[in-house]
Amino acid sequence: MSGRELRFEDLIGLWQDGERRLREADPADRLVLERVVAEVVDELRRRVGGAFGVQELTRYYLGTGTDWCFGIAMRVAPETPAAWDMPVISGAAFARYAREAGDFMIGRRTADGETG
Repeated sequence: MSGRELRFEDLIGLWQDGERRLREADPADRLVLERVVAEVVDELRRRVGGAFGVQELTRYYLGTGTDWCFGIAMRVAPETPAAWDMPVISGAAFARYAREAGDFMIGRRTADGETG
C-alpha cells in the first residue's frame, strides 16, 4: 500500500467478504464451515485475548497471517475441502472476532475509541 501501514479500515471489507461467501456457501458444506469458523474464533480469543482494539487485531492478522487457520480447518473438517478456503474461513472468523473489539462500531473503528 505504497509505504503506509494497513489499517483495520483496509481489511474489514476483506473479512466481511469472507462472511458473505460463507453465507452463500453450498448448504451441504455450510454447517462444517461454521464449525471451522467457530474454532478459529475460539483460537483468536486465546491468541489475541479478551480486551483488544481493532488495530491490535489488524496487527495480529498482518503479523501472523492465516496459515495457522488451515491447521484448524484440517483438524475440524479433514473430509471437507470447502472448509479449507482460507479467505472464507479466516475472513469470516476475523470479521466476527473484530465485533468483540472495544473500539468496534458498525464495521469500523470509532474515532474516539468508544463503542457504539
